[in-house]
Amino acid sequence: MQMHKLITRALQHSRLLFLSLLLAFSLPVLAMNLQQAMAALPNAKAQGLVGEQPNGYLGVVQAGTDTELLVKLINDARRAEYNRLARENNIAVSDVEAMAGQKAIERTVRGHFILLDGNWIQKR
Repeated sequence: MQMHKLITRALQHSRLLFLSLLLAFSLPVLAMNLQQAMAALPNAKAQGLVGEQPNGYLGVVQAGTDTELLVKLINDARRAEYNRLARENNIAVSDVEAMAGQKAIERTVRGHFILLDGNWIQKR
């Protein structure tokens, strides 16, 4: 009886270890990194999935495969850069965000989406 419990416990630990290893090796394959997100951004904009907002961040216009992850990765990188710029120039992060948002909207190409007055519109 004692041996049976030990074997059962060992099998449970082995299964848990196997599942943990499987998950650990699968996540990097499934997850998008910042470099991949940056490479996918022009296509996502052209497809109308994401657009620029006045606050300096991307927004999801239309949900698609990995759209939310793409937006999160790029926005996290933008947020870090805005914080760095604000710190170096001794200005508020909100000022950096507003300036970046204005420039991003100005640079948005015709046909891509921008957020104006709470509505997504295609830039003309």
